[in-house]
Amino acid sequence: MHVIKKKTLDAYAAQYPEAAEPLRSWRKLMERQDFRDLIAVRAVWPTADFVDPYTIFNIKGNHYRLLTIIHYRFQRVYIQGFLTHAAYERWTRAHRRGRTS
Repeated sequence: MHVIKKKTLDAYAAQYPEAAEPLRSWRKLMERQDFRDLIAVRAVWPTADFVDPYTIFNIKGNHYRLLTIIHYRFQRVYIQGFLTHAAYERWTRAHRRGRTS
């Protein structure tokens, strides 16, 4: 998979230093994979979740959530956001009501 944008991940790592190594590990592992669907993603990351259109990964043992959009056909994963657990809970409530900001 091609991760777009690595600079965005680096910025999150700088903002949340305790998540820097888990983010690097996530990126390296993602770049070595050729996922065809969410089932394949969950074989590597069992806690990956899908909240249309996002695939969401737990980072640093449930402390953070990495929001991505994966285009399996083109082997690209787009970084969409990085949230603390509390911010993610607020985001999911808003997302369920139809607000995504």
